[in-house]
Amino acid sequence: MLHMPGVRSSVARMDRGPLAQEIITAFDGMPPQIRSAARYVLDRPRDVALLSMREQSRHAGVKPATMTRLAKHLGYDGYEQIRRQYAAAVRSGDIGFAGKVGSQIASQKLEGDRALVQEMLEMAGTHLASLAAGQIDRILAVAERLHSARRVYSLGLRSSHAAAWQLHYILSLIGERSYLLDGIAGTGPDALRGATDEDVLLSVSIAPYTRHTVELARHAARRGIRVLTITDSEVAPLAAIAEAAVIVPTGSPSFFHTMMPACMIAEILGALVAGRQGEAALQAMRRTDRYFADLNIHSTTRNGAKAR
Repeated sequence: MLHMPGVRSSVARMDRGPLAQEIITAFDGMPPQIRSAARYVLDRPRDVALLSMREQSRHAGVKPATMTRLAKHLGYDGYEQIRRQYAAAVRSGDIGFAGKVGSQIASQKLEGDRALVQEMLEMAGTHLASLAAGQIDRILAVAERLHSARRVYSLGLRSSHAAAWQLHYILSLIGERSYLLDGIAGTGPDALRGATDEDVLLSVSIAPYTRHTVELARHAARRGIRVLTITDSEVAPLAAIAEAAVIVPTGSPSFFHTMMPACMIAEILGALVAGRQGEAALQAMRRTDRYFADLNIHSTTRNGAKAR
């Protein structure tokens, strides 16, 4: 697998913890349950600093003893040593933009709907700022692979479908080399039959990862198809398969993770590819506009423009 500069050498700047590099280095050699605990520490550094070990184990979906086993796997006597390091990092400002902090969920219920709306909007801005601060090089690398590919296959299931569809739709407006691997009648993967090493698969999945997406990405990689991904962690299953990845935050005050950053990345990638195609994209868009006009697809707005 090829990696972009900095991939797996540091955690995304948006959510960095003091033991990030140690965890990434040791991750592949960890038993499954300890991996779950390690991924929680990697992705939720502020929670590690602020919540009790028992609360953290509950959020991670493991037993409290597993957190202790993780600490010992990393060479510490107990988990409290890890928690103290993260608490010190929070006090000193070494941990960047926060993801979801469990203690905020309870206070949200007390503060009411307006507070929830405000916090979700503010967190959306924070997430976008984190992408601008730490992911631009990765975005450009993925865009270059999309631009140079003969065909682009997009895959995203369940909540990740929106981001995959967004990229596919934008690319379909400027050419005829975009294919969406959807799940209608179970035939989605069939489009990959003619794929070669000149093509790319852009796969989107965030925790809890959809098994079929991961399996299909592995299948594509075995066939020599270049796999790209939008995912939520350096140690996500797709990050281990892909030759280039954009890591997006998904934390939200809501009970449901946010897909807004992933959809934003899809939009940016589509715009970058269109710009790189230049005159070819312009001509394709003109053909698309004529086709839409012939079918009277769009309503005319009050100022005479057409909405897509």
